[in-house]
Amino acid sequence: MASKVVLKNVSKIYKTGEKEFKALDNVNLEIEEGKFVVILGPSGAGKSTLLNLIGGMDVPSSGEVIVNGENITTYNENQLSDFRARSVGFIFQFYNILPSLTVKENVDLIREIVKNPRNSEEALSDVGLSEHKNKFPNQLSGGEQQRVSIARAIAKNPALLLCDEPTGALDSQTGVMILKILRKQCSAERGNGTVIIVTHNSLIADIADVVIRVKNGTIKSVTSNDHPMDIDEVQW
Repeated sequence: MASKVVLKNVSKIYKTGEKEFKALDNVNLEIEEGKFVVILGPSGAGKSTLLNLIGGMDVPSSGEVIVNGENITTYNENQLSDFRARSVGFIFQFYNILPSLTVKENVDLIREIVKNPRNSEEALSDVGLSEHKNKFPNQLSGGEQQRVSIARAIAKNPALLLCDEPTGALDSQTGVMILKILRKQCSAERGNGTVIIVTHNSLIADIADVVIRVKNGTIKSVTSNDHPMDIDEVQW
């Protein structure tokens, strides 16, 4: 398969006064199209930094980030904004939904930035929120608000979906449902999308096509799984 994401000698250094912190140190990585990828590592290992660079939300201190053949390292802020809008879906630990809009209106926002979005009611049905579509976020639990953000992301119908602890605020039953939805994004039915999940939950690695382990800003291992477990087989 073609490469969806390529990182070449990527480093990211944050400066605080005279001190420097190297969040990523000369990372080289290649992720194929259509893969369900899990990035594991302890807090501070560089997982979220890696995700932010792939999604064009941050820029490397050195090296190149190439997504779908585009060297986004060369882009200015307007170009990065356009890249994020048309090419990438995001699911964050924090919900980033608008309190003044209903559930359906929050999902429908995606229609303003992409050409071929999925039907919002279909996306809400996928995450089990059809009956809540006319409610406002303050009428929902934290887990339900997280599912709104997931519905919005999959309604964008992105070729690349980046997820930062997408099941962290969910109970195990709902988390399994969401993982099934995310896994489906990699199917032919959904256009063989690529999904990258940053998580502390090592159990999610059992269902992944590729597991990337990060430590101290470096890639410690990249493991391909030719026979990932079915989500229902994992003892959550």
